[in-house]
Amino acid sequence: MLIVLTGIDGSGKSTAARALVDAARGEGRNTLLLSNHAGRRRMSLISAKLGINLQPRLADAVETGIRVWNVLVSHARARNFEGLVVMDRHLHCQLALRETRGIPRGWLLPRLIDSLPEPDLIIHLDIDAEEAYLRIVARGTDEESLAHLASFRDAYRALPEYEDFVEIDADAPAAEVHQRLSRILKGVDEPVR
Repeated sequence: MLIVLTGIDGSGKSTAARALVDAARGEGRNTLLLSNHAGRRRMSLISAKLGINLQPRLADAVETGIRVWNVLVSHARARNFEGLVVMDRHLHCQLALRETRGIPRGWLLPRLIDSLPEPDLIIHLDIDAEEAYLRIVARGTDEESLAHLASFRDAYRALPEYEDFVEIDADAPAAEVHQRLSRILKGVDEPVR
């Protein structure tokens, strides 16, 4: 089974992915957690430190290359794995970032999405932009504007693929989000599409 988690920054994707894997392992299931980051946080920190403002298309080209590489490596690792595979982020995240920046979808990412194994579930952790902003400020590891987060949230919802995502309210406390994920995994809480 392949599950992909998506969501804006501050939605709790990585935390939820680890909790989902830990819960499945606690039940004796084979699990594999794969992260498909794009290097955006690291690039932002380096750019800020050097006083460089990367143009959106250049930043997207670098991020897309990193994300595509990570997704392809993750799918290669997942191909022969027997058990639950949880991917923290996927190519849909880059499509939403492109929408946020006013960059066209292009043909590469949609074609790759169509050619890679289809996830059994794409779970989107939906969170209010203000709550996400507060979480980001509290962790203090990166910076995002409230306007960017609101635009990013809207961009996810504008994706044609979004209608197939299972949406979970990530504004809820982490324990509640993790319980919902566990129930979906067990088939007790049917996904609402």
